[in-house]
Amino acid sequence: MKGTDSERTEAGFKVRTPIDEARQVLRAAIEQAEDELPATGTERVELDRADGRVLAAPLESARNVPHYRRAAMDGYAVRAEDTFGASERSPEILRTVGSAEDDGTTVDPGTAARVHTGSALPDGADAVVMIERVSELEATGELEVEDAVAEGENVAPTGEDVDAGQQLYDAGHRLRPSDLGLLRSVGYAQVEVTERPTVGVVPTGEELVDSDPGPGEVIETNGLTVSRLVERWGGDATYRDVVTDDHESLRVAIQRDLTKDVVVTTGGSSVGERDLLPEVIDDLGEVLVHGVGLKPGHPVCLGIVEETPVLALPGYPVACIVNAVQFLRPTLRWLAGTTPDPHPTTRAVLERKIPSEPGTRTFARVQLDERDAVDDEPEYAATPTRASGSGVLSSVALADGWVVVDDDREGIPEGEPVAVQDWEVNP
Repeated sequence: MKGTDSERTEAGFKVRTPIDEARQVLRAAIEQAEDELPATGTERVELDRADGRVLAAPLESARNVPHYRRAAMDGYAVRAEDTFGASERSPEILRTVGSAEDDGTTVDPGTAARVHTGSALPDGADAVVMIERVSELEATGELEVEDAVAEGENVAPTGEDVDAGQQLYDAGHRLRPSDLGLLRSVGYAQVEVTERPTVGVVPTGEELVDSDPGPGEVIETNGLTVSRLVERWGGDATYRDVVTDDHESLRVAIQRDLTKDVVVTTGGSSVGERDLLPEVIDDLGEVLVHGVGLKPGHPVCLGIVEETPVLALPGYPVACIVNAVQFLRPTLRWLAGTTPDPHPTTRAVLERKIPSEPGTRTFARVQLDERDAVDDEPEYAATPTRASGSGVLSSVALADGWVVVDDDREGIPEGEPVAVQDWEVNP
């Protein structure tokens, strides 16, 4: 998007790209640059370190689970035909032959063996009578069976949980703790996963300091927030020192991190005199989108430099976070060969109207409070935060989530049921 400052201003503000179109443009550019996705390499990791990692290849079960027939109840293993006709008034008498834990225990006709939940079923047995349905005659070593059982009753068959060779997960599946337990149970100690996408996070702005701000100075928070979000979203962040608003310094900073899978800058993405990043990105590569129809944070700039996506996020903290969620999070997913999971939501009734402009997707921060609900009404009330400016970081940090007003709506009226997205819960 080479051009004059006036042309850049026109593209960045008077014409704002719809957010869904901007994401499509970004993904298409990444796919073209990488030829195919996932764009990262692969590595083998121990199962106990694989939580949240993305599988590089499909996985199937290496064995049956359970790999033996097992008792599903405490009781006695029997031959089902030996219990036919048994009842409380007319119990069947069987001879006990020890327990399933004893070596060589076999259930022959007219015998029974003690079993516990999970015990391997002894040879010869095909059912289990629950302990509550028998009476043990210690003096004679016999057993009164008061319940007739069918073949297979109270028995977990081989492969009841998982069959050997069963397809478990496709490539691109993001592993959860329950997945790790299942994989260990079927014989995996390691798994092949995609490498974590690497991200250079570069905060920019001559006014930024680490601590003790003077007049006109601001403590740097965007780089810290974004780098931690990268780690939460499955990437590997390198959090750089602040770079001043200087064309050459910004150029060097971006070029330094082109060895990463993604470069993210914060600040300097608008069209003011000190907003140099769109021009720097355009000089080094290509600006794909400058200015998106979302609020807060429309002056985001998305580009490609030497086949590396470069995301210039706005400097206002809330705008920075909104754009990170909308563009950086999906970029990390695409690079790893998967797609973003939807955010969990809470149904609520809106306590105060949310204004919005048609053509702009608005992310309104809200707080949730319990309310008296009738029947299937939402159990929560959502109240928009009073301080809602894009530079008011507390409006996000102290909120319970945000309500998304779609591009085609002129706000949401008070009293309407809404879905509150908890964008920080889902990694």
